[in-house]
Amino acid sequence: MTDEAETAADVAGGAHVRGWRAAFPPAQWLPAYRAAWLRNDAIAGVTLAAYGIPVSLAYSSLAGLPPQYGIYGYMAGGLFYALFGSSRQLAIGPTSAISMLVGATVAGMAAGDPGRWADIAALTALVIAGMCALAWLLRLSSLVNFISETILLGFKAGAALTIAMTQLPKLFGVKGGGEGFFERIGVLWGQLPGTNLAVLAFGIVALVVLLLGEKFLPGRPVALLVVVVSIVVLSFTSLGELGFKLVGTLPRGLPDFHLPGLRVRDVDGVIPLAFACMLLAYVESVSAARALAQAHRYEIDPRQELLGLGAANLAAAVLQAYPVAGGLSQSSVNDKAGARTPLALVFASVTIGLCLMFLTGMLASLPTVVLAAIVLVAVKGLVNVRELRHVWRVSRYEFAVAMIALAAVLLLGILKGVMVAVVVSLLLLLRRAASPNVAFLGRIPGTRSFSDLERNPDNQVVPAVLVVRVEASLLYFNAEHVRDAVWERIRSLPEPPRLVLFDLSSSPMVDLAGARMLKAMQAALKETGATLRLVEARAAVRDILRAEGLEEHVGPIDRRVTVADAVDALRAGA
Repeated sequence: MTDEAETAADVAGGAHVRGWRAAFPPAQWLPAYRAAWLRNDAIAGVTLAAYGIPVSLAYSSLAGLPPQYGIYGYMAGGLFYALFGSSRQLAIGPTSAISMLVGATVAGMAAGDPGRWADIAALTALVIAGMCALAWLLRLSSLVNFISETILLGFKAGAALTIAMTQLPKLFGVKGGGEGFFERIGVLWGQLPGTNLAVLAFGIVALVVLLLGEKFLPGRPVALLVVVVSIVVLSFTSLGELGFKLVGTLPRGLPDFHLPGLRVRDVDGVIPLAFACMLLAYVESVSAARALAQAHRYEIDPRQELLGLGAANLAAAVLQAYPVAGGLSQSSVNDKAGARTPLALVFASVTIGLCLMFLTGMLASLPTVVLAAIVLVAVKGLVNVRELRHVWRVSRYEFAVAMIALAAVLLLGILKGVMVAVVVSLLLLLRRAASPNVAFLGRIPGTRSFSDLERNPDNQVVPAVLVVRVEASLLYFNAEHVRDAVWERIRSLPEPPRLVLFDLSSSPMVDLAGARMLKAMQAALKETGATLRLVEARAAVRDILRAEGLEEHVGPIDRRVTVADAVDALRAGA
């Protein structure tokens, strides 16, 4: 058995743990830890830190915060996720979309005060921690399912374009400006004649190196190499005199532990921001964690991920950082570097802590154009052109939904774009539930089975019988749709049916409105000389139909009676 298979077996063995050990995953994986894995986790941790430091510096600029705040988030988030998260390879830190969401939203709340800006960002992380804990207690992990992959596809593309427009001015060496996506395009276009060619050339070289590294050295800290070389070049050549903006000196040492200096009631709008960040963080984290778990043949616990994400954001809040999440890019670095357990995150946090204590002075000469290049390469992966083409081929409707999400982000901004994505997801869910497929069945030749006539035109239509199958629960918000579909079908027939037969085998639930709709249909059919029969209803469905008195009008509702039996009974009585 390979090490990877053994690891998967160890994880599987703890999949059904209960009690405090279920809420504290290290109690599950530490007893099975092997000394041979220590080297892998250590190398992965150092590699992740080497990747995370330059990326977090870049993402801090998206959040509108000084560079060190992103590093604090990487250090704190990863360490506390390792204590409570269920994924073995997921890496936690600032992400591009959340950084942009925080930066774009907090700008209006902080009123230009840098201290208030940092406090609001940390308060947002604290509120996210509380929301995650509440969702964990109430077992709300299924909320991830309310945002479809199609919606997320369009949202990510819109977020990538929005983020890119905030970084392009840095690449061209101009000031930039503007509030929305399209306004930023106009401002940048007007400033292009003032492009700093030295900055642009330096940025393009950095972009090329990063792209080549992504292609030929995946999972390696190429960004760190670009950062180091950039610092050396600007420190020992005259390029620094050509108008490069630099990161400047970062504070040395570890951040202080303290809660944000603001309360929720002090900041109008922090709750919607925290909810949007939490939803986005949870969807992104669980998606990445599931992909990694599938590759290593184990399962994550979506509910436990709420606790892990909450702990990571609580740590970020008390260490003066801003909201963090799991991301596929940083997690892929961790995975490809050989991480076996969350101990890799501990090594990464320790490495980042040591860098904060001894190496911050080296970053003073880092040009911001390099950070812009890092962000541009990172967000490139958010635009999944291949998947968009696939959705276009498979379903134009789903493609339109993705484009709605993309347009919402570009037109309304990331926060409102997230909210629109949530609303569209819910409306899409309700639309599908409110308009279920109503199939009309015919007999499969040579059998006693029935299937959809529309999909199987060779099926035999039973004379004087209309067989209906509702492929969903029959509830108050779709009962009218079902009724209208049946009557429309009846009116289209050359002769009215003598028997309308409802096959309820595909309806796991019928509520009071659904039962009363069937009762009213029976009365209306009786006036035309037709009969209504109900067959193959499930136990809970039979109970409510009987309680509503349907058996007195449509006859016995027996689970043993099939569609074929009801048709035979009609013929026998003819």
